[in-house]
Amino acid sequence: MTTSYLIDAARTPRGRGKPAKGTLSGIHPQELFAQVLGALARRGSVDPTRVDDVVVGCVSQVNEQGANIARNAVLAAGWPIEVTGTTVNRFCGSGLQAVHFGAMGVASGAMDLVVAGGVESMSRVPMGSDGGAQDGGNERLRERVHQVPQGISADLIATLEGFSRAEVDEVALASQRHAARAVEEGRFARSLVPVRDPRTGAIVLDRDELVRPDTTREGLGALAPSFAALGETFDPIAVAAYPQAKAIRHVHTAGNSSGLADGAAAVVLASERYVRETGARPRARIRAMTTLGSEPLIMLTAPAPTAEKALRAAGMTARDVDLWEINEAFAAVVLQTVRKLGVDPERVNVNGGAIALGHPLGATGAILLGTALDELERRGAQTALVAMCIGGGQGIATVIERV
Repeated sequence: MTTSYLIDAARTPRGRGKPAKGTLSGIHPQELFAQVLGALARRGSVDPTRVDDVVVGCVSQVNEQGANIARNAVLAAGWPIEVTGTTVNRFCGSGLQAVHFGAMGVASGAMDLVVAGGVESMSRVPMGSDGGAQDGGNERLRERVHQVPQGISADLIATLEGFSRAEVDEVALASQRHAARAVEEGRFARSLVPVRDPRTGAIVLDRDELVRPDTTREGLGALAPSFAALGETFDPIAVAAYPQAKAIRHVHTAGNSSGLADGAAAVVLASERYVRETGARPRARIRAMTTLGSEPLIMLTAPAPTAEKALRAAGMTARDVDLWEINEAFAAVVLQTVRKLGVDPERVNVNGGAIALGHPLGATGAILLGTALDELERRGAQTALVAMCIGGGQGIATVIERV
């Protein structure tokens, strides 16, 4: 195995993932990813005629996001018909998994140039549109392995860890403040690709839409718990599996959980051979990439052990990491991961996260990777680790290092 280099990263702004209310809701998801491909080509970051494959993460692969959205996005971008595309699903980790698969291809020597990332239009293809419950409706599996909605899992983590409503709201407030500062200072500018109307070329959205700079502790504290009603059905299942919880405290709200979003992102991955032959200038290399399973009912506790696995593979410790991107699916996930790893919170999600900016499921992993890379360069730092929780009890992590 040789090195996988990161040549460039690009993403759309994240739009509100609600029909009619989201600015990107009028844009077909194929077009979202196609516009990222087009931007990378126009920058000179990738020569489409040299691309061996395009790998796209997408969670709800049905309707407009069905029929292999990767291949259709390649065609929508006007790239050569010889360029192939494949679509993968690892729930919230799909975009990062697509990058892993692309990196494996170039590191193995089987490929020289891969574009990998993800897309999700939650306004046009809502979560759950594929019709499958968390366990796929398999009654036999349900008898053996209990699973509950992710919001219940997040509240279970908060209960077991003793996180208060004030603590999870503080994570949300920090996310909003950091994201607002990042937008104001143009920290996302290098990767950001304005979305245009495919027919007229007019700019539809050129900045992240979900950020609320006016967020206050008082406003967050006034929000009602989001999962208390679900708890009437699922709390007994969670407490039966974790009797030490005694009763679930419902602390997660719309304000301290990730927002529904539309968006797309991609990175360009190149082999050592490609870099040597073309003179391409890598921005970073991938030092480690891992996945790990965890108990499926509590579901969201895998980021810490997955990060530890990645650090071992890289020959590093948590102290060696300059920046952390821990996906803010729910505030308790970030708090639990930081506590478990002993990470300095000042190095975590320094430009905000999914609570403030939104979580377009299949795209988020690739977005986080690009955000980490841009911030490493802005700070003159060296290493970053991206970690994400995943439905069904999984984690995914990637360590990158600037070159």
